[in-house]
Amino acid sequence: MSGEEANATDGAEDVQANHVRMVEAILFAADHPMTLSDIAALIPEEGDAAKAVALLEQSYKHRGIVLASVGGGYQFRTAADLSFLLRREKDDPRKLSRAAVETLAIIAYHQPVTRGEIEDIRGVGLSRGTLDVLMEAGWVKPRGRKRSPGRPLMFGTTDSFLAHFGLESLDALPGLADLKAAGLLDTVDEALDKMESETVRAQEDNEDEARSILKRPLPCHWNAM
Repeated sequence: MSGEEANATDGAEDVQANHVRMVEAILFAADHPMTLSDIAALIPEEGDAAKAVALLEQSYKHRGIVLASVGGGYQFRTAADLSFLLRREKDDPRKLSRAAVETLAIIAYHQPVTRGEIEDIRGVGLSRGTLDVLMEAGWVKPRGRKRSPGRPLMFGTTDSFLAHFGLESLDALPGLADLKAAGLLDTVDEALDKMESETVRAQEDNEDEARSILKRPLPCHWNAM
């Protein structure tokens, strides 16, 4: 390799290293996951955001801080095996009620879902404040209207929901079988099965009552002669 070629190679490596530093600074300062498009818009046009992110992921792979893929973007986070060092017992000023937790779980696993469908699955009415709390937290938002009578509003989770719970995508949600085994959540299928069995039982009861009525002897009316 000639001296000019070596200098050109060194220069290209310096430019690439500088782009990596830029991306590192952008991700360090960001308060939310950044997509490759977000990053590419902030670095020089000739910069390769995807390559820079890949190099940073490899560089931070075994460090106390890692570059994680979260909610369709990238964000620096504490390594999972060191999270216990930062755990503190404290009161959460935004602790969710049981109704809100159940509602969030139903939306996460069955989105998009309407208010009426949430109520059917939970078996009780849903107060207006429950959805308001989840939307104020930035974890739930409207996802259009269902093509059914009344055009009810449908709800789904947000990227902030994924980021808060450290999920790369909805595919990373724990399986319902895992949640059931952990005793954290009754599966929606169980709730639906319960609703279906109750409906069938009610229908059978009604049929039994109808049969008993039909089997009753008719009253005799005697006419005086």
